[in-house]
Amino acid sequence: MRRRPPQHERVVRAFDMAAAPTTNDEFAAFVAATGYVTVAERPLSAIDFPHLSAARRAPGSLVFTPTGGPVDLRDWQQWWTWTPGAQWRHPLGPSSNLTGRGSHPVVQVAFADAQAYAAWAGVRLPSEAEHEFAASGGATLGPYAWGRDRDPDGQIMANTWHGRFPYLNTGANGWVGTSPVGAFAANGYGLFDIIGNVWEWTSDYFIGSHANQLNGTAAQRAADSAEPGSQVPRRVLKGGSHLCAPEYCLKYRPAARSPQPEDSATSHIGFRCVRSTE
Repeated sequence: MRRRPPQHERVVRAFDMAAAPTTNDEFAAFVAATGYVTVAERPLSAIDFPHLSAARRAPGSLVFTPTGGPVDLRDWQQWWTWTPGAQWRHPLGPSSNLTGRGSHPVVQVAFADAQAYAAWAGVRLPSEAEHEFAASGGATLGPYAWGRDRDPDGQIMANTWHGRFPYLNTGANGWVGTSPVGAFAANGYGLFDIIGNVWEWTSDYFIGSHANQLNGTAAQRAADSAEPGSQVPRRVLKGGSHLCAPEYCLKYRPAARSPQPEDSATSHIGFRCVRSTE
């Protein structure tokens, strides 16, 4: 049986949270108003990556690509593909677009992109504790945010992987990949897709021990969050996504968390915003 880490108490002050993740239409309005260019649309720096050719420094991002059959689940590189031209307008690569997807969560956004949108909108990203509190919906939690059963009475509660990961997804209520916000029931706090659909950026650095998460300066926490051999800080992702499957990524609990380098954008990461009310 997998042991769960010990719990740590946090004080969460009153805040308002967006009812759903930021959508493609909402992000498009931000870009139209500001001319903002996302991280995935920018080429890699020749100074920071001198060992890469110009072609390999071209703008792009990671796109989930189903495998042809069962694979070793310890090797994520078998289903993630670096795709030149992948960005928020073309989330699955240059041949994809946002037609009919205006109400889907925006993806292919790095941490800085989410922060830039929040600053423009006069809001901010949630802390890990705020997201976890909101995702509970005021419920008594089981293995899943909504209780003990994944699909109680046959009802699919969130957009998560159904089938065999990473090669067979039968869909969640017909949706394979992202779904329109609000396609699944809200939780007890009236929040949609707080579990599933897309992972969501939070403002907290990912440090293995919660006990150390608030200690030291911001610079120290940033350095502690980076992977060995890297200088890129990692932030906490919350909520799971449409790629979460029981045999690989059982991230349906509000307490579940995942590390993500700040400069990385993928086809299953988005964000939502909050506003302090005190």
